[in-house]
Amino acid sequence: MYNAAFFSDDPKQIERVYAEGRKESLLAELNFYPEFVSSQNFTQHQSALKGLEFVFSTWGMPPLNGEQIGHLPALKAVFYAAGSVQYFARPFLQKGVQVISAWAANGVPVTHFVVAQIVLSLKGYFTATRICRTSQGRNNFANQYPGLFHNTISLLGAGMIGTQVINLLKPYELNILVFDPFLTQARAANLGVTQVSLEEAFAQGSVVSNHIADLPETRGMLTKNLFESMQPYATFINSGRGATIAEAGMLDVLARRPDLTALLDVTFPEPPLPESPIYDLENVYLSPHIAGSLGKEVLRQADYVIEEYHRLIKGEALRYSVSLDMLKTMA
Repeated sequence: MYNAAFFSDDPKQIERVYAEGRKESLLAELNFYPEFVSSQNFTQHQSALKGLEFVFSTWGMPPLNGEQIGHLPALKAVFYAAGSVQYFARPFLQKGVQVISAWAANGVPVTHFVVAQIVLSLKGYFTATRICRTSQGRNNFANQYPGLFHNTISLLGAGMIGTQVINLLKPYELNILVFDPFLTQARAANLGVTQVSLEEAFAQGSVVSNHIADLPETRGMLTKNLFESMQPYATFINSGRGATIAEAGMLDVLARRPDLTALLDVTFPEPPLPESPIYDLENVYLSPHIAGSLGKEVLRQADYVIEEYHRLIKGEALRYSVSLDMLKTMA
C-alpha cells in the first residue's frame, strides 16, 4: 500500500526543488507511488491511492476539488515546498487535510531582496544610475537623497516577510512605519515600528514597500492618489502581488513625476502586456519575479517541508501549517 506520492502538473519542479538527495531521502522513508500524480491523470490513478497519507509537492501542485480529495480517504497532509497555497489549499483544509507550506523558506530570499532594494533606494542608487548616463545633474544629486540614518520607510503589511524585513533593517537606525490592519499595538511596540494609515504610509515614506496579500478586497487598493502623495524622490517597491496596484494610475503618476522610482518585481498581468507603457518609463525598474527562491535557494523549501513531515510523525507542533483563517490574509 502506497502511503506517499508526489503530486505535480510540472514534474520538473519536483526534480528541481527536491534535488541533491532530498527526493531520495523521502523515497527511503516512505512507500511512494511510482508515478507523479497530476490534474490530467488523477482519475486514472485514484483507485491506487486509497491508502495515501502524505502528498509532497511544490510549484505545479494540482488544484483538486472536494470530490477528488474525497477519493483519498487516508490523506493526512499536503507538504507544499513553495510559497502561496491560495490556489489549491482551501478544498483540502475543508476536508480536514493539513496543508503545510514552505512560505517561510520562500520568504527568506524575498526579505533579502527587499532589504537590498531599500538600502540602495535610500542611497539614491537607481536615480544615480540614470543620472550617470549623462554629465548633467551629478553635482546636485547628493542633496536629493537623505541616506539611511534616521530616514523613514513604510512597509505595507507586517506578515512573515514584512516582519523579517523589519528585523533585518534594525541595524540601519531607520524610522519604520507600518500599515497593517491586523497588526496589534502590542506587536507594533515589540517590533519597534509605528502604525500608520495607508495614506500616511505613502505620504511619509522615502521608500514604500508593498507586502499586501492578493485578495479580492485588496485588488487595486494602491491607487493613483496614493502615488501622487509620495515624497519627492521616493521609491516604491513591489515584491508582493501586482494585482494590489491600480496600475494605470501608478504609471500615469510615474510618467509625470520622474523624481519617483518604481522597482517592480511583480505586475498584473505578469508579464505586462506588450503595449504597456511600463516598458517605456525610465524610472521603472522591471524584474521578472526574481525576489523569491532562485537556483539553490529552492532547496531550502524542500528542507522546510521535510522537517515539518518529521515533526508531524513525531507528534510535535508544526511551524508552517496553514489554516482557513490564515488564507484570509496570506499572500
